[in-house]
Amino acid sequence: MATKSLNNIWIRRQQCPCGDWKCYIKYEGDDQTAIGSQLVKSETSLLSPAEVVFTPYVGQVFKSDDEAFEYYSNFARKNGFSIRKARSTESQNLGVYRRDFVCYRSGFNQPRKKVNVEHPRDRKSVRCGCDAKLYLTKEIIDGVTQWYISQFSNVHNHELLEDDQVRLLPAYRKIQEADQECILLLSKAGFPVNRIVKVLEIERGVQPGQLPFIEKDVRNFIRTCKKTVQENDVLLTEKRENDLLELLEACKDKAERDEGFVFNFTTDEHGKVENIAWSYGDAVRVFAVFGDVVTFDTNYRSITYNLLLGVWFGIDNHGKAIFLGSVLLQDESAQSFSWALQTFVRFMRGRRPQTIVTDIDSGLRDAIAIDLPNTKHVISIWQILSKLSSWFSLALGLQYEEFKSEFDTLCHMENFEDFEHQWNHLVARFGLGSDKHIALLFSYRASWPFSYTRGYFLACTVRPEYSKSVDTFLKSIVSAQACLKVMFEQIGSGANFGYEYRGELQYMPTKTCLPIEEHARGILTPYAFNVLQHEIVLSMQYAATDMGNGSFLVRHYKKMEGESLVFWMPEDEQVHCSCKEFEHSGILCRHSVRVLVLKNYFQIPEKYFPPRWRRESCLVHVDDPITQFSNDECSQVFHSLTATLFAESLISKERFCYVNRELSQILQTVQNMPADNEVAMNLAPNNANEL
Repeated sequence: MATKSLNNIWIRRQQCPCGDWKCYIKYEGDDQTAIGSQLVKSETSLLSPAEVVFTPYVGQVFKSDDEAFEYYSNFARKNGFSIRKARSTESQNLGVYRRDFVCYRSGFNQPRKKVNVEHPRDRKSVRCGCDAKLYLTKEIIDGVTQWYISQFSNVHNHELLEDDQVRLLPAYRKIQEADQECILLLSKAGFPVNRIVKVLEIERGVQPGQLPFIEKDVRNFIRTCKKTVQENDVLLTEKRENDLLELLEACKDKAERDEGFVFNFTTDEHGKVENIAWSYGDAVRVFAVFGDVVTFDTNYRSITYNLLLGVWFGIDNHGKAIFLGSVLLQDESAQSFSWALQTFVRFMRGRRPQTIVTDIDSGLRDAIAIDLPNTKHVISIWQILSKLSSWFSLALGLQYEEFKSEFDTLCHMENFEDFEHQWNHLVARFGLGSDKHIALLFSYRASWPFSYTRGYFLACTVRPEYSKSVDTFLKSIVSAQACLKVMFEQIGSGANFGYEYRGELQYMPTKTCLPIEEHARGILTPYAFNVLQHEIVLSMQYAATDMGNGSFLVRHYKKMEGESLVFWMPEDEQVHCSCKEFEHSGILCRHSVRVLVLKNYFQIPEKYFPPRWRRESCLVHVDDPITQFSNDECSQVFHSLTATLFAESLISKERFCYVNRELSQILQTVQNMPADNEVAMNLAPNNANEL
């Protein structure tokens, strides 16, 4: 295999956070293997063409002997055997004029001379004298060379194989070029052969044992390519250095053209780039409104560059992921993560999120504890659920689906005492007391179950639509096997999603006759209003019992368990519920809504419409804290005006068109006004290379 320039290949991090190097992750529901599936499909089509392969016959003509061999090989595979080339006959005038193709079990092995070794291997031969064959003869007619079948027999003296067996014959076990590249990279990284095969199965989206080659083929390929591995090692080192340097130059060029762009990097003792991070001016500005919750995704690693990709996301007032920054790290140590977190905080002008959401990673956990001590750390429940199958399906077998259902119930329990009680019951019931993954999850229990994290502000990042938008953005980056500079450009193109208002204002019908619903509709974005509207509708199924001193016991009219205690303080217009939904998402819960309705509230108090869920948050680029809707008087004037304007514009189409046209002109005028220099970005010179 010749040395060549290698593509940049990204894979999901498959090393299990349990720390056992033999343990790898196969992500449940992972559909990232579209490229691999296409390779499998194309490979299958070569071996099993779509057109019907008819039985060869005497007199059948081919343009070349290679065409005839391919035809006979396809016929053989469809019929449960393989073929090999046997004798050929040539003359001075015609050259090779006869080719003999025979069944792979044709003839008999000649006895070998005994080798003077203590324990010689006794290899059994598959040859059994099968007489199936196809003989070709060459002829030249009017100067045109062609080959025709002169003899053909399809009589076998052995059993023919089924489809799932015939693919394992040596003639059909092929390692394609893309797989050869991946095998060499993984072998260089120290992966044993069995793990290399597992990684390829995961990346190609096939069931175990369904690759077109087996472990033995991979082992033999690596053995014969030792020289190529050494050459590729030098090539990859050079490629990494050159591409990182090219990425650094691209960042510098971007910073010269865009004063809002920021980046930072570190170098080793030889001056080579190790880590590099970057962000954009828009990301820094929207962080002021939507930076309360940050997701730091570290799922992808480049096996070409041996670099970890980290991407910071926020969630906007439409429930969509918004890009905040990227980083490439040389390793997954706490030191590297610490540098990444410190750099991100500098990019965001010293602002820190209330909550950061990550995957399970001990190094990242330690870095967060040191560099973001006042930030709540939450493990993404979707990351945990995606690993369950890899961790427990094999050990539990038919019990896995039942375990998964009970585990999901466990995740959403509201009381941590109930969680720990049910956890012990779950572990005992399924016999997982000594399981290392159960121990791992329990050691992180303060960061992922709802019972422990319900008081942390997550702004709906636990909802599947947000997780899907993060996944979509990441796959758009890593799907193309491009160099780092091209990936940087792709991130720059995709980073603009979410900074502007998403589509035109959509009409949102009310579902109740409650004035608080009509009031909320004019203030919240469609996404946030739909979430609150769901709570308003469900609140009508709850009864509230006055317990005195401003406390109410709120309970579903059918369910006797799961009641919530709501405290109402009329002098401050405050309402607090024991379910902590507002503290968790910024959306008022059904229990609080029920008490407000009971107390004759026709509007939800302004304090329960956080700026991050309001409509105007997507029309204004909020920069400094001074402009973050901190002035209650100014905020109330705008909210009242916009709510009235919205309600009046819906009376007729003519009114709506007029308001929409005039507001668009006002917005354009405001956007063209010069920004205040005092709140302009001040990270001179855009890319401090020191902490």
